[in-house]
Amino acid sequence: MRTHAKLALTLPLTLWLAGCSLAPETVRPETGVASAWPASAGPVKAADQKAAAIAWQEFFRDPALKGLIERALANNANLEVAVANVERARAQYRINRSDLLPKLNAGVSASRQGVPAASSSNGRSMVTEQYQANLGITAFELDFFGRVRNLSDAALQSFLATEQAQRSTQLSLVAEVANAWLTLLSDKALLKLTDDTLKAQQESYDLIKIGFDRGVRTQLELSQAQTTLETARANQALYRRQVDQDINALTVLVGGPVDAGLATLAAEDGTYMLPDLPGGLPSDLLVHRPDVLQAEYSLRSANANIGAARAAFFPSISLTSSIGTVSGSLSNLFDSGTKAWSVAPSATLPIFDFGANEANLGVAKANRDIAVAQYRQTVRTAFQEVANGLAARGTLTDQLRAQEGLVAATQSSFNLSKARYERGVDDYLTVLDSQRALYAAQQSLISVRLQRLSNLVTLYKALGGGTLAGGTATVDATP
Repeated sequence: MRTHAKLALTLPLTLWLAGCSLAPETVRPETGVASAWPASAGPVKAADQKAAAIAWQEFFRDPALKGLIERALANNANLEVAVANVERARAQYRINRSDLLPKLNAGVSASRQGVPAASSSNGRSMVTEQYQANLGITAFELDFFGRVRNLSDAALQSFLATEQAQRSTQLSLVAEVANAWLTLLSDKALLKLTDDTLKAQQESYDLIKIGFDRGVRTQLELSQAQTTLETARANQALYRRQVDQDINALTVLVGGPVDAGLATLAAEDGTYMLPDLPGGLPSDLLVHRPDVLQAEYSLRSANANIGAARAAFFPSISLTSSIGTVSGSLSNLFDSGTKAWSVAPSATLPIFDFGANEANLGVAKANRDIAVAQYRQTVRTAFQEVANGLAARGTLTDQLRAQEGLVAATQSSFNLSKARYERGVDDYLTVLDSQRALYAAQQSLISVRLQRLSNLVTLYKALGGGTLAGGTATVDATP
């Protein structure tokens, strides 16, 4: 009765210990980030969350750009490293998780021993043989205090963090390819503008040179015409070099040659390529960004390591057992009466370790504090990136409209000054000034268009770029 009473008291305690965890609960830290975007981001819209989850295949509409992104995702070296890191973390998790289950091993052994006469029981030398076959469990830890379970959870959270790092790398790669493509389009547009301007200025210079040779035009007019001509030639060389460098950058990103002929301006405003993004997204969407999810999983992993470090202060209980057959003859190994078994539980309690366990716990807590600080900084950086992108979007649209108006005005001014010069009303200096102003305005218009489209790409990346619809990794839990 007394034995049964002890078992009745011990069993609930054992079950409770097996279900307890010494790891602290993971709570998202306060970040100090506002619950809404700044007023400059625009009004909140009901469809904003759906817009933020657009897949890149829908966001980027240009077929040539889509092809480059697909090639980059298949061939980029940085992404290959990120994918390999995910597979390594997955394998490490499965290693740790397998420690939760006992490992069954099969063994077969044979021994042959010579016994001298002085040591034998019958006073004569003899040879003894023993054959053994068994199934057994070796040093399986009974995880009463959650050490193994917390180590497995830490590996799982590290795997999830690594997967989010891979998604973040993929999103960054998509944005890099898109921005490199937009830069190539912009530089090609600048080169075409410069080629056209150079052609017009060459024609003007040739006419003035003929007039100068005939004594109709002055040296000043010829020098002014040559100044604008050489400026255009210098710009032409600059933009040719930039186009070549843009192609080289894309070649590295996609992992192969790029056909520059695919970079055509189907629409100068780029609307065929990028849909506009709505403003006013609530700041709690930031927790779905890959880098923020990565920081959160890292925090969870750090807390699990604290639980494992705390469990090291308690006894470690292991079990070794086996069942099999033993015989002095190989032919009789599986006969009746050869059955053998053993059970060997053991417990180890740390008594004096020169502060090693305490130091390990201190390291785990410090890592947790680092993870908390990194999470806060990641969220704050994400908020700043999105807020800046939203604020820039409206102003860039206004700037683009103003620049288009400036180009129209300078074009009209150039046409009028040229007509007045041809009628002898104004001198050629007025025409040159108008031509320079028009060329500069057209250059600025192309640059503003690039800035606006690049801002949309950056904003798409800052919002998580299509990863908002997911965010939870799929884990193969099979040990």
